[in-house]
Amino acid sequence: MKRPQSDEYLSYYHQYIEKVPDGDPLAILKTQSVSTQIMLSKISAEKGTFAYADGKWTINELIGHLIDTERVMALRALAFSRKDDTEMPGFDQDIYVKNGNFNARTLRDLAAEFGIVRSSTISLFAGMTEEMTALQGKASGAQVSVRALCYIILGHENHHMKVLEEKYLNA
Repeated sequence: MKRPQSDEYLSYYHQYIEKVPDGDPLAILKTQSVSTQIMLSKISAEKGTFAYADGKWTINELIGHLIDTERVMALRALAFSRKDDTEMPGFDQDIYVKNGNFNARTLRDLAAEFGIVRSSTISLFAGMTEEMTALQGKASGAQVSVRALCYIILGHENHHMKVLEEKYLNA
């Protein structure tokens, strides 16, 4: 799958796409999943409800946010790769986190769910042709390509794993 060009996504998403290293995005999805699982396995269950500052998400909420975002982006990729021209709505990440009940769950449970969601995402993109990944649709009021959605998933996780390491685990 080719790296998306800047005209295939909102400029907002450049901050995520630029965080994705060169290489096969499917291989990166797999290795990233393993490294995230390893990082999460080293965090104590008690620390799951830790937030590094007032008003910030807990670790559990951050992982829940990754899960929700990946599901939303994967749904968009599925729809657009199937030539569904239905405009996909945006989503308010704060409402999703607030109503996600993540702090009532264990970090291990959320890590397992993340792994399941990632496996599904890998299967979705693995079944696509290069032509399918170049298809575009409208989400959050703007055009986005299927391949850009894959790179957004990758870069979004890279971003939040860096935040987790720097702000939560080193606090």
